[in-house]
Amino acid sequence: MVSSNTKKAINQDKPQLTQAERTELSDQRMFDATVRLIVERGTQNTRLTDVGIEAGYSRGLASQRFGNKDKLFDFVVLKLGDIWLQKLKQSIGHNTGLAAIEGAVERHYQFCTEAPDYVFTFYTLWFESLHMDSQLSETIRKIHQRRFQDVMNWILNDPHISDSVKREADYIAGQFSSAVIGIVYYWLLNPQKLDETKRLHSGLAKTMRRLIDVNS
Repeated sequence: MVSSNTKKAINQDKPQLTQAERTELSDQRMFDATVRLIVERGTQNTRLTDVGIEAGYSRGLASQRFGNKDKLFDFVVLKLGDIWLQKLKQSIGHNTGLAAIEGAVERHYQFCTEAPDYVFTFYTLWFESLHMDSQLSETIRKIHQRRFQDVMNWILNDPHISDSVKREADYIAGQFSSAVIGIVYYWLLNPQKLDETKRLHSGLAKTMRRLIDVNS
């Protein structure tokens, strides 16, 4: 049996976390807990008190930290968006044009298979924010606009793409963004049909190749 003095000495040897580190750790645990609860119960049945308990803290921590569910969900969406951006940057690097778009399509499919709970949570909150006038819905609009602008920039910044195609950059970006949302909606309804989801991603890449003809 370990004596109380020994336990005290062991605890004293452990490095003490700073306040910023403790906040970062609790935020990460509450993020993970919120994702699990949304996947298991849906957004309506995900309560702030449950998030605190699921994260291993008190019932009131999530309320103290975020105040309400809208701000909690906004935090989760922003964090998921950052995770996606990191994955996307790793895939496309400095590529532009068709190479960047095809890399984004491939990475999106991989994200669906590698982190389905993240994708499910992100788009569940995305779709459910449509009828809301809140901080979350504004965040979603900004993320959508940023994605649209990314595709625009990939097209406009590629020297191999003709001016005639660049003049259609907003149309192509709109088609790309709409298709991704449609594919995700199909996947949410049919999570077991990965082959069909992959086929839809491949179809999107093919459509983009037809729209972005570097020889046109």
